[in-house]
Amino acid sequence: MTVGTYQPDFEGNGLRIGIVQARFNEDICHGLRSACLTELKHLGVEDEDILLVTVPGALEIPLALQKMAQSGQFDALIALGAVVRGETYHFELVSNESGAGITRVGLDFGLPVANAVLTTENEEQAEVRMAGKGADAARVAVEMANMVVAMEELADDADAADDE
Repeated sequence: MTVGTYQPDFEGNGLRIGIVQARFNEDICHGLRSACLTELKHLGVEDEDILLVTVPGALEIPLALQKMAQSGQFDALIALGAVVRGETYHFELVSNESGAGITRVGLDFGLPVANAVLTTENEEQAEVRMAGKGADAARVAVEMANMVVAMEELADDADAADDE
């Protein structure tokens, strides 16, 4: 038996990317967005192939992602936001529920969703991570969109071979 290996593909040309960005913790979210958009352009994604939607906070991100996924217009989605620990249990609630919702959208629709919702102890940690996490989300979205396309083509090839 020969084991094949899929090589990651970071070519973004022709990919359609949807971004949902929370407005809460605005400065951090703007930093995430700036880094993400810069990296998407570096990977070859055209401006006209990107749709950015903003929502009030991290808990609203999954619904916006779900609506984008339902549209069938995107090859991958990106979630951008920041949840900074406060003095109450609210941090855990928002972090856990937004993360679970983001993951569910990807699995329910078979669509890559890059989760770049920072969960940090304080704003300083978020500021240190925002540029790297925003750029990483762009790379994850492009890589996973290309992987899904490759796997679908592989399945189509297998179906065609079965029909012969």
